Amino acid sequence: MPTMKITMPELHPGQAQVAHDTTRFKALACGRRWGKTRLGTALCIATAAKGGRAWWVAPSYKMANVGWRGIKRIAQQIPNTKIQEVDKMVMLPTGGEIQVRSADDPNSLRGEGLDFVVMDECAFMKEDAWNEALRPALSDRKGGALFISTPKGRNWFWRTWMNDAEDVHSWRFPTSSNPFIDGKEIEAAKRGLPERIFMQEYEAQFLEDAGGVFRRVMEAAKAPELQSPIPGGQYVIGVDWARTNDATVFCVMDSNAKRQVYLDRMTNIDYETQRRRLLALFERFKPSTIMAEYNSMGGPMVERLQNDGLPVQAFNTTNATKQQIIDRLAMAFERGSIEILSDPHQIGELQAYEQERLPSGLIRYGAPDGMHDDTVMALALAWYVSESGGWDVF
Repeated sequence: MPTMKITMPELHPGQAQVAHDTTRFKALACGRRWGKTRLGTALCIATAAKGGRAWWVAPSYKMANVGWRGIKRIAQQIPNTKIQEVDKMVMLPTGGEIQVRSADDPNSLRGEGLDFVVMDECAFMKEDAWNEALRPALSDRKGGALFISTPKGRNWFWRTWMNDAEDVHSWRFPTSSNPFIDGKEIEAAKRGLPERIFMQEYEAQFLEDAGGVFRRVMEAAKAPELQSPIPGGQYVIGVDWARTNDATVFCVMDSNAKRQVYLDRMTNIDYETQRRRLLALFERFKPSTIMAEYNSMGGPMVERLQNDGLPVQAFNTTNATKQQIIDRLAMAFERGSIEILSDPHQIGELQAYEQERLPSGLIRYGAPDGMHDDTVMALALAWYVSESGGWDVF
């Protein structure tokens, strides 16, 4: 394989930190003009210079041109490099190649084996582009990926950025961390833009989606966890049973203090063990009421617990009853009348929770694709029975 000397773009400290990191998958939430394109093009060229195959993937062909211009600018400096403008492909004398692609049709990305892929502005792509096309393309070569984007709510890019797996490293870089950007320009943008837009576009903050249901979640996340009841407490428990790939959640609420005091979340636990854990929780806090979902496998569990002598009320989840309890919980957050535990699963589910208006005009609540709402439902049930007693919902 021939050797070559390539003059790469100068990287500022943040870019260099990412470039030198050896983690397989890198997720960058970046402010505008931070320099994510320069970083991504440099890493694509570096992959091809070693004989590898790299792709630059953007949400549309128009957006892909940004990456193509940067890749082509460097490639033109390399002798004996072939540049195919129509296919947006660069072939280096090492045998390596870079191609720029669009993710507007995820199925068009199938079939290639890759050493490296840059997903540019991936918050604006369909998740299928990664899960069904690009991730499998990296498998045979154990290739790496760079996810770069300004945030767009709490979608799949946010979930990737939040991933704490061993092979994923995440960074958040505001525009101000680019030393080549005049700070006065950033201050001017801050004065001229709505606060929410500035926070997302310049500070790279993951904000609640426009369809988000719960506001002021972090303000409420200040309740201390209790391992046992305290004098004056009046406790209730909300129960959301596990379905396929879900978690069973028990939420304990002090209805006097309007405060969540304990959360038990479990996955892949058999029903008898779940029952015993709820019995133990009942013995510990002596709740006046346990509000548990009755739908599906919840029916037999509710009846078994009632036979055990527990004060279980059955909640039949329909679109109408779900809206009733979710609306009450959302109002509690708006008014600042509830305190919750700062549990990361619960915080993430609350902040990502969505509403959708159906053609019929009704509102449907639920978690985004690929996420769950188990802690949300358990909390909503506990809050509902804490606030109203809950007998009118079944």
